[in-house]
Amino acid sequence: MAVDASPSSIREFFEDVDESDVSLVTINRQQPEQIQALLADAFDTQSVELAERSVPDRDANLLALRKDGRLSAVSPLTEVMESFLLVNSDRFRTQTGFDREIPAVLQGLDETLFDLRGYPQSNKEKLLLILLSRHIERRAYEAGEGRLRSTFQQLSRLQDEHGTRTAYERIAERPVDVHVYGVPDRVPTRLDVTVHGGTSDEYRNAWCVVFRSPRESGAALLAYQYEPNHWRGFWTYDAEMVARVDDYLERGF
Repeated sequence: MAVDASPSSIREFFEDVDESDVSLVTINRQQPEQIQALLADAFDTQSVELAERSVPDRDANLLALRKDGRLSAVSPLTEVMESFLLVNSDRFRTQTGFDREIPAVLQGLDETLFDLRGYPQSNKEKLLLILLSRHIERRAYEAGEGRLRSTFQQLSRLQDEHGTRTAYERIAERPVDVHVYGVPDRVPTRLDVTVHGGTSDEYRNAWCVVFRSPRESGAALLAYQYEPNHWRGFWTYDAEMVARVDDYLERGF
């Protein structure tokens, strides 16, 4: 990953992503054809290639992730269905999602730059960002230490979305230093977090979830809404990049 020492915007971090040749391969699929179609629809506009293979002496209904021709992760296709293909974003407005970890093949799509649309343009694309946001928030909750910084565009989401509110209540109960950012249309109350309100372009359009811990490399998701309901972004577990994003948010947009 290339490094720009002093980015002046969230979008400059995108230039640091050295993308790999990434593909998802369905192995010995016995699930209906509609499942393969849902997978294809979810990644239709992305740089992720899709393939399907029959492999002797392997279990049925697997999904494999390959990066630069090398096997990176394998997950049961049912896990991908239950956490991604057969759900929608409404689940995370009402539930924390902490009870279910996302499949390794989706976690492993780090360092891949995505161009994602929300509903109604797409039912699945933006859901990737939601899943990875919850994944990083869950890591902070389970670690019980470190610092979590999250941007919400509108801070009222921490009041209006029950699942999101509950997730941050649970994290704030741990000794985690939690910072939330957004347009202060409604500042969250009775929530033990540090609130940063603003109305600049990045407060209105940045989507970042950054967990930094003294005991592990942490994780960071960065996305930017460059037109209504249309996002560009990626996530990373690279410790140096996580630290740089955390420092950027600490300085303020």
